[in-house]
Amino acid sequence: MNGFINLLKPPGMSSAQAVFFVKKLIREKVGHAGTLDPEAAGVLPIMVGRATKLFDYVADDDKVYVAEIAFGAQTDTQDAQGVVTKVSVHLPTQEDLMAILPKFIGKIAQVPPQYSAIKRDGERLYDLARAGRSVSLAPREVLIRSLRVIRQVASAGYLMEIHCGKGTYIRTLCEDIGQALGSRAYMRFLLRNRVGAFTLDDAYTPEELKEDVEEGAAGGKWMLPLSSALQHIPRIDVPVRLRKPLINGVPLSRKDLDGPCEFEEGALARLYLNNELISISRVSGDLLKIQTMVQLAPP
Repeated sequence: MNGFINLLKPPGMSSAQAVFFVKKLIREKVGHAGTLDPEAAGVLPIMVGRATKLFDYVADDDKVYVAEIAFGAQTDTQDAQGVVTKVSVHLPTQEDLMAILPKFIGKIAQVPPQYSAIKRDGERLYDLARAGRSVSLAPREVLIRSLRVIRQVASAGYLMEIHCGKGTYIRTLCEDIGQALGSRAYMRFLLRNRVGAFTLDDAYTPEELKEDVEEGAAGGKWMLPLSSALQHIPRIDVPVRLRKPLINGVPLSRKDLDGPCEFEEGALARLYLNNELISISRVSGDLLKIQTMVQLAPP
């Protein structure tokens, strides 16, 4: 099996547990493209077989979340699972929240949370945090494409939709918004609606996967082709005469391809041979240099 599974991860299951579940179910090499917090739910792209080579091209995709920001308290984990460390009697209104959001749209600096999967000297930050060890972290630039209030859901809670780039921590965003409004805030709920081409409407639950496997229909409807996650990368069909240099990893000259090949410097392209995805390559001058070899060319 080679492809992607659009898994609807339930709350209470870590991303690593989701990978283990699928691996045990289909007995193939499996990985995930983008960690989702254990108590969060939503889209978790699962890479199977050769798809595991495509992690960088999926994990970098934009993501869309629905999150609840809760005002009045701040926790050590920045979410509802943590211990309250600070409180505030000032509870911003929906109008206050809507007025501050434009300041968080675009490229912003964000300090990653202490409770995260980032590694420092080979150890996960969340392991260090649980051991009572705090680490100084430098701000990182993240991209928030859009941010809007959906509705109020409690006296001090509001649902927001966030469209963001890679590496964005929604928990941290909630805390930062609270501080910007002169209050305290944490993330009380998180649902991931989209990762690149993978949407919540088309996701399958672990139970649905298991049921299909038990019925002998493994992957029939939920194993997506390798190309399903790569539609944002232009496709080039390589002529058969270039088969040998292609499978040997030799850079291809754009002049040798059939038809126009107009790409910006540094752009990525999917290279196909006989309708099979062979590699992801990058434009370098006149050449297409292989970045990732997905599979050997078919006969």
